[in-house]
Amino acid sequence: MKNRDLIKISIIIPCYNEKNTLIKIINKIILSLNNYNFKSYEILIVDDGSSDGTTEIIKENFSIKNNFKTFFHDKNLGKGAAIKTAKNNLSGDIIIIQDADLEYDPSDYMKLLKFIIKGYKVVYGSRVLGKNRYLSSNFSSFMRIFYNHVLTVLSNNLNNQNLTDAHTCYKMFKSDIFKSIKLNENGFSFCPEITTKIGLKKIKIIEVPIKYSGRSYQDGKKITYLDGFRAIKSLFKYRFFY
Repeated sequence: MKNRDLIKISIIIPCYNEKNTLIKIINKIILSLNNYNFKSYEILIVDDGSSDGTTEIIKENFSIKNNFKTFFHDKNLGKGAAIKTAKNNLSGDIIIIQDADLEYDPSDYMKLLKFIIKGYKVVYGSRVLGKNRYLSSNFSSFMRIFYNHVLTVLSNNLNNQNLTDAHTCYKMFKSDIFKSIKLNENGFSFCPEITTKIGLKKIKIIEVPIKYSGRSYQDGKKITYLDGFRAIKSLFKYRFFY
């Protein structure tokens, strides 16, 4: 792996109707990169058919700014579709996926990156490891934690993995690994698809504890229980029929 000073990081931000958080999360990303003295990076923002003013915010603030690449879908296609758009246009050595909300903290990037520098190919940030693990505060968050646990256990059994949080947003890859994986899913099922395909390649996934501040549906949470059923379908599809 290259010396850290020579590494270029590509940060993929899929976003849909995130006018209240997009600029805040980008400011956090830049602060984190500056704190760790990263000089070579690109931030790829993919607007997935937003209708709340997010599109205009991106165009006004980031479309002609250095180190930014911006892309716009005419309609909402899903998180996986946004990631595929960015995947076809990135140039970094290391790739990380960053949601546009404020649930994940970019100050955790270095926790993942240090394992990539050590030679590992894929690192996930786990919301359930360590002292800052995500705890339920109401019935809705409890059910999300429960379903994530069920999906992770199922993923582990199907893919011979030992993960605690297979469906975390924070997934960091060496570029050659990320580019070698053909992605098909357009929605949140991108998560089980890529985890399964990594398993089929016999690539070990390292997990590190990260901070997480889950938001409610009232605050803009978009994933639903239906996405959980789609994830199960995706797990079986790519494990046995792809």
